[in-house]
Amino acid sequence: MQQNQGVNKVKVDFGETGPQSSALHSRVYNQIRNDILNGVYEPGESLVEMKLSEELGVSRTPVREALRQLELEGLVQFVPNRGVTVRGISPQDIQDIYTIRMMIEGLAARWAAEKITPDEMEELREAVDLEEFYTVKCNYGNLLRFDTRFHDIIFKASKSTPLMHTLSTFHSYVQKARKVSMSSPERAAEVLSEHKAIMQAIIDRDADRAEKLMTEHVRNASLNLLKHEGEIK
Repeated sequence: MQQNQGVNKVKVDFGETGPQSSALHSRVYNQIRNDILNGVYEPGESLVEMKLSEELGVSRTPVREALRQLELEGLVQFVPNRGVTVRGISPQDIQDIYTIRMMIEGLAARWAAEKITPDEMEELREAVDLEEFYTVKCNYGNLLRFDTRFHDIIFKASKSTPLMHTLSTFHSYVQKARKVSMSSPERAAEVLSEHKAIMQAIIDRDADRAEKLMTEHVRNASLNLLKHEGEIK
């Protein structure tokens, strides 16, 4: 495999055939996808295979495969005479995602309350403790990280692979919006309080309360986003 020696973003030192090819494709796909979701590539921006392959230090093949997969997800589109352009996540997409989350994320909390293991309870407590620490410190980068961790533990504890995959994907799709929303000290404190209540309901194995509190939590997050609509491009 040939690499562009002047590029330092990603260093790949394994081949592009067999199982290694699959790992490389996944790595390239995840990098481009995260850059789109984090706003590194803006909607309408062209993505040129050759430029991406040079930046990522890989051949054009895994880049082309990643772009095809991203097209299926609706994050990029092939435009005649322009090639591949970023579609990204629109404000309507974000609104739809939060509406769907309100309908199903409570179910994840319900199932977690019914099926969570002692080890997962401990993981949940640790995530909330660290979230509280970073809330006090106003460290929003780590705060978002442990907010994600909190939800991921609940998804895992639901013991439903389809639900876990769907909700994890939704969370990653709105990560930029979540970052804007969580940048307010007031909202960060509210999120911590809501998470503590959800955690306690799950630990108490009160499925009805866990579902109700999680649904309210997602609704509050959606309402808070409306206050920051202009910041989410």
